[in-house]
Amino acid sequence: MGPVNLEQIQAVIESAEARGTDQLATYVQGRLPEASATEVQDAASVLLEVIESIPLILAAATQGGEERNLAHVFQPVLDRVFRYFLHPVDLIPEMTLGLPGLLDDTYLVLRILQVLEEGPRPLVDWDLDHPTSPVRSLLDEDVGQQLDAMFILAFEEVADDVRQTWGAEPLDT
Repeated sequence: MGPVNLEQIQAVIESAEARGTDQLATYVQGRLPEASATEVQDAASVLLEVIESIPLILAAATQGGEERNLAHVFQPVLDRVFRYFLHPVDLIPEMTLGLPGLLDDTYLVLRILQVLEEGPRPLVDWDLDHPTSPVRSLLDEDVGQQLDAMFILAFEEVADDVRQTWGAEPLDT
């Protein structure tokens, strides 16, 4: 994934932000109707930070993979994520929903990078559980299951390369 792709992802995020951040709070309120206004705003702020961090996380993962000569393993998976992120009409369409529409894209990126971090030589060596959990918890269960299935499929396609590179048994996805 080159810088142009990261710039395109950044442009998608900026376009969604341009529609306003209130949509994110409205989405959180709908998913957590029992939450106080402060809890809703706090959750929306965390989600916005996570969404905004995606280009940085992808850049670090790309650099880490290249430095460790692992691009052949992770690039096909990241290419799939990249295509999903740039597709304006997906499970939660950012084209119509703005920032809430990037939650599925963000979850898919984070979930895939979580698995890549489990190898013997992590790409970014960051704890990705912290940002992944709140995003997943706010997705509709059906959407979350579909994203998990996409994530598994993405790894099945490169599982032999991953196992060979990591010298490991079958992936624990």
